Amino acid sequence: MARFEAGMESMVEVFIYETTTLLEQLDQILIKTESNNGFGDEDINEIFRIMHTIKGSSAMMGLSNMSALAHSMEDMFFIIREEKPYILSIGTLYDLVFTASDLLKAEVEIAQDEDYTPADFSEHIEKIESFVAILKEGSETNPEQLLTTSLEDSEIETSTHNSNIISVRVFFDDDSEMENLRSLLLIKKIKDDCLELEYEPSDIETNPDSSRIIVDNGFIIRFKPLNDESFIFKAIEDSVSVKSYEVIEDNLAEALPDYIDLEPTAEEENIAIDIEKSETISNQTKTKVETTKDAESKDDAKEKIDIPKSADQINNLLSKTQGSRGKQNLISVNLNKLDELLDMVGEIVITEAMVTSSADLKGLELDSFHKSARQLRKLTDELQDIVMSIRMVPLSGVFNKMRRVVRDMKVKLNKDVNLVFEGGETEVDKGVIDNLNDPLMHMVRNSMDHGIEDDPQKRIKLGKPEKGTVTLSAYNASGEVIIVVADDGAGIDSERVLEKAKKNGLLTKPESEYTNKEIFNMIMQPGFSTNEQVTEFSGRGVGMDVVRKNIEKIGGTVSVDSKDGVGTSFIVKIPLSLAIVGGIEISVGTSIFTIPINSVKESFKLNQNQLIRDVSGEEMVMIRGKCYPLIRLYEYYGLTPKSTDVFDGMVILVEGGGKLACLLADELIGEQQVVVKPFSPLFNRYNVKQNGMAGCTILGDGSITIILDINNIIHEQ
Repeated sequence: MARFEAGMESMVEVFIYETTTLLEQLDQILIKTESNNGFGDEDINEIFRIMHTIKGSSAMMGLSNMSALAHSMEDMFFIIREEKPYILSIGTLYDLVFTASDLLKAEVEIAQDEDYTPADFSEHIEKIESFVAILKEGSETNPEQLLTTSLEDSEIETSTHNSNIISVRVFFDDDSEMENLRSLLLIKKIKDDCLELEYEPSDIETNPDSSRIIVDNGFIIRFKPLNDESFIFKAIEDSVSVKSYEVIEDNLAEALPDYIDLEPTAEEENIAIDIEKSETISNQTKTKVETTKDAESKDDAKEKIDIPKSADQINNLLSKTQGSRGKQNLISVNLNKLDELLDMVGEIVITEAMVTSSADLKGLELDSFHKSARQLRKLTDELQDIVMSIRMVPLSGVFNKMRRVVRDMKVKLNKDVNLVFEGGETEVDKGVIDNLNDPLMHMVRNSMDHGIEDDPQKRIKLGKPEKGTVTLSAYNASGEVIIVVADDGAGIDSERVLEKAKKNGLLTKPESEYTNKEIFNMIMQPGFSTNEQVTEFSGRGVGMDVVRKNIEKIGGTVSVDSKDGVGTSFIVKIPLSLAIVGGIEISVGTSIFTIPINSVKESFKLNQNQLIRDVSGEEMVMIRGKCYPLIRLYEYYGLTPKSTDVFDGMVILVEGGGKLACLLADELIGEQQVVVKPFSPLFNRYNVKQNGMAGCTILGDGSITIILDINNIIHEQ
């Protein structure tokens, strides 16, 4: 953030937080209103206030490009609010606002970089201003009054002059943009002079993509003039942005040239300048904003955040009193400070363990000391719980971001899908939740692209609703948060997955020995894809393997479950926190390891009849009729154990990545809260993660123990 002046750090942080929050609110409003097919008065007011706030705060931070873009959006919604024009194409309006939101969000992100270079938003601002100009011109007449018929359903009559249907192909200027709306304005202009009127494309009002057809093929108008057709041709010639037109009916071939180039008049040039630059509109809007400031302030008192003028005012934005709801006060705290506080609590936990476990205290009868130690442990536990609760944030924030993903894919894939949330109030550590956006986005996109059927008729035949459903649910279980991304689509074709895995050389045992669960989880292998065609969303061989890696980075696991014709579920298990975890300490020779308690199923001494070998001679442990592979940790890490006899040690049944295995250790020391410490970057070249080491921690006696990564230990087998 080198471009900002020194001493502005706190202002920058609040600006980023505030703007990001406002843009997320904007997305939620757009998605809600788009599903309702229109804006309500309160929605328009809220969008206007959001843009008004972003405009002011961006200008204060010196981000003139963001301020200009927000200003153009503010102008547009001011006109929509005050003049209440008929919106010619609601789809185009949504596209403009969604794109502006994306541009602003991307700019906030890169504005924090040291080598930040402001983006040029002039092209999109011109599109908005052009839309505003068309909006103002189109507000004079309601397009519903147009006399139109469908080309496919009509028959073109042929008769003498003035009763003939005349066909004209119109071309617009190359850089005019939004040709569909310009075509609609042209239709409005000539409709009163026509007895019959039809045009192609016929969906210019509702389909923004019709602009591309008009650019490629021109805009075809077929009409029967009320009087002399020369009035129609004159109206076409005088229309803004019309480059040329040609008559494509033989009966008028001699009367008019086949291809007529139109030179813009001085009046038309002025109109074009107004559309492209929209200076007049901007100035008029600015005046109206000033004159309506008193009336607007009444609305602002309820919802609007005033534009901050100083660092103190910005900080006050995020520490408002919940006046009518009670005495509770809220304050925004920098996450880095919470990280430091959590680190400090971790050090206190370690120091407390070092004091209470000191070798100098062995053999001493210290009742008062042990009583104080117990009280200290209680206080440190409470302090730890409080600090952890401060860092906890609900998953609803991440869930809501998926609405935009689903909305965009619905448009591009032409699939009607309903997104459902369950358990959004479930809380997770901020450090964990920041790493969930990308994995969840991949899984939701996979459900939309691969899961939900392309043909609604297939769903109806199976007795399912025509509209597909993607469900995001979350709940707490055994110190973990379980997140499920489920769809009610076609399910995973296990035979196709197995065939693809065989083709890619991923099989490690005979096909008949694979369970459905093992087959489903193959889709998370690197480079695995059953999609034959590369699309914007899938088929590149990346995606689900990235999901698995990102989830494992935060100490979690992901598995797949599916049922043919019913749907697919991705089950993610993540720890509540990455900083302080419960662990089981074990010893292997002179080394001590910690196993995260969430991975431990049970521990026991092995009986003679429980140890068996499979057909390949590998050791297996039989537990209640099921066999699990045995991993001798002293062999895995090349250590010298106290005993190589498997019946002398302790066996710990652990789970990782949907698989279970038994670990053999010398002793089970006990349970203890441990502070996770990352390895030094110097160890990166040794690939410690793949060797089953997730991190380290300091024990009460000052020694260092390795925290085992159960997922990688099991998957390496």
